Amino acid sequence: MSKPELEIGNLLRLRGLSLGVVESASGGLISHLITSVAGSSDYYKGSITAYSNQVKVGVVGVSEAAIQRYGAVSPEVAREMARGGREVLGVDICLADTGIAGPGGDTPGKPVGLFYLGLSCGTGTESRRHVFSGDREQNKMAAAQAALTWLKEYLLSLE
Repeated sequence: MSKPELEIGNLLRLRGLSLGVVESASGGLISHLITSVAGSSDYYKGSITAYSNQVKVGVVGVSEAAIQRYGAVSPEVAREMARGGREVLGVDICLADTGIAGPGGDTPGKPVGLFYLGLSCGTGTESRRHVFSGDREQNKMAAAQAALTWLKEYLLSLE
């Protein structure tokens, strides 16, 4: 299995960029993978595990209207989490995730394994949709790996 967090660290250091994370369904796993790299304090500033909607709104700055209109597991909320986290954490780049790890929690149109990832940087904020088909732990790990892979792709595109 590739370890994108190793390459991410080198790319962030090379570019002098800082990173933060706002996690929901991954529960801190993205942050754990990032901080498993020695020297990650050079570029990694911190995270918010915004598991509840109250923390998404009250700490991160996600709008209640977005949660009510689109649901917590939506591209809109993933983008607001990434954008809000970038501001609150004072970082150049912020990753975010929101999803349904399982085994329950699915709703019509939102199956178990559905995750939206957000990435916010100086040039804008985007989201990506993923549907994973593992158990709870596998879905969380797949989402964390997908977020890190996306971040690596983004950093490589800056060359």
